[in-house]
Amino acid sequence: MKVLVTGASGFLGGHLVDGAVRAGHHVRVLVRPGNDIGRLTALPGVEPVYGDLGDADALRRAAEGVDVVHHSAALVGQRGTRAQFWETNVAGTERLLTAARSAGARRFVFISTPSALMNPRDGDRFGIDESITYPDRFFNLYSETKAAAEQRVLAAHGPEFTTVSLRPRGIWGPRDRSGFLPNLIAKLVAGKLPDLAGDKRVLTSLCHCDNAVSAALLATGAPAERVGGRAYFIVDREPVDAREMILRLTELFGGTPPTRRVPPPVRDALVAGVELLWRIPALAARREPPLSRYSVALMTRSRTYDTSAAERDFGYSPVMDTETGLRQLAEWVESQGGTEAFVRTMS
Repeated sequence: MKVLVTGASGFLGGHLVDGAVRAGHHVRVLVRPGNDIGRLTALPGVEPVYGDLGDADALRRAAEGVDVVHHSAALVGQRGTRAQFWETNVAGTERLLTAARSAGARRFVFISTPSALMNPRDGDRFGIDESITYPDRFFNLYSETKAAAEQRVLAAHGPEFTTVSLRPRGIWGPRDRSGFLPNLIAKLVAGKLPDLAGDKRVLTSLCHCDNAVSAALLATGAPAERVGGRAYFIVDREPVDAREMILRLTELFGGTPPTRRVPPPVRDALVAGVELLWRIPALAARREPPLSRYSVALMTRSRTYDTSAAERDFGYSPVMDTETGLRQLAEWVESQGGTEAFVRTMS
């Protein structure tokens, strides 16, 4: 098939390109002018189209003649204004849907996130499945706009245009220089990772990049009547214990495990102050907040996900286990000059 991958110069998008090439597909990538795509264009059959999600003409050119769209591009994290998040994550997705449908694409695979389903009022939750509904309040603009984009993708499903949404959680693996795991490693190396959970055991589902790619490729070939207009959680086979994961990262990459315990009342007061300050648009547009309700929730609330629906509907089964993935990640970091050199190059 001919496939289009957005966000191809990013972490997951780059791995999606690799997976599609290995599967024998002809791959077109939508990339911003000026992005380094030397690794991508060295792959056989990869064709770049320069533009972004705000450029309707570039989207038309990118979608022309493709069978499948893998939409991985998004504004992520917590840096940005409402207008910036909405323009990229919602309006950009709408433009791409229009371009893909008009060009005759048959399938649209959207990379969503479980964060779009997180309710700020929730506590620990285990075995979450697709019966969960969108919350009436969101942690941040990223969660809100990914939820809005996902709803538009699923609503666009029709007889000749199959749409499906995948929700990998906490994507990790080699070549990531800006996600949660590299930042965790950097804080461990600097000795600046606070203990926010105290004695509480926190279990969490994560998703290795190879597992996310496997799910995306499987979803392209699943019967439309099974997957059309549906969303699926995608995670690794077993959840991880957050404290045990931190200790394993320290073994592999060095650094110091958390020793500074922050009492919940102090933590919550700090979060409230930071979030009040980050309501200033000029500050929100330039810098990621050092602490937020969202980041605290990720570190202190157990959340695990059930992938039975993905297994049933398109045969998803994790291809990478956590320990093998961690050793693979350590080997890649070593190939980049070691942990300290890797941390210095983080974006």
